[in-house]
Amino acid sequence: MEALKQIANIAGQSGLYRILKPSRNGVIVETLDDKKTKTMMGPTARVSVLNDISIYVDTDEQSVPLADVLLAVNEKYGETLTVDPKGSNDDLAEFMATVVPDYDRERVRPTDIKKLIVWYGLLRQHAPEIFESQPEADTTTEAPATETQPDEQA
Repeated sequence: MEALKQIANIAGQSGLYRILKPSRNGVIVETLDDKKTKTMMGPTARVSVLNDISIYVDTDEQSVPLADVLLAVNEKYGETLTVDPKGSNDDLAEFMATVVPDYDRERVRPTDIKKLIVWYGLLRQHAPEIFESQPEADTTTEAPATETQPDEQA
């Protein structure tokens, strides 16, 4: 999901932000809500681009990109999530297991799952283009323009 390169979480701030323009003194961001408030985040702000975030799993891969997890949530639940981010830890773990069955239950904390649920809701509401079907590269091998034919000699 190319669009996740433009959306970030900022430590100590609630919600998500669209990155508008990096500058020498930090980065200019806009809130991902109806207000669209623009602000300058200084160089000491911890800005985490969603495209760089991943979820720990118990397989050899060790982590799954957040983009893949968000697509899995979208595929399974669409616009209506059945879990409340303020729900019990067991409910959150059960939700996460339905989306990423092999997620690392030791390293993925309930607060991480809560963030995932809140972020998904914000993205569905204010950046639905992220979930629109992406044109994928054609993986079928096409025949070359000059096919080699068996020689037919008389």
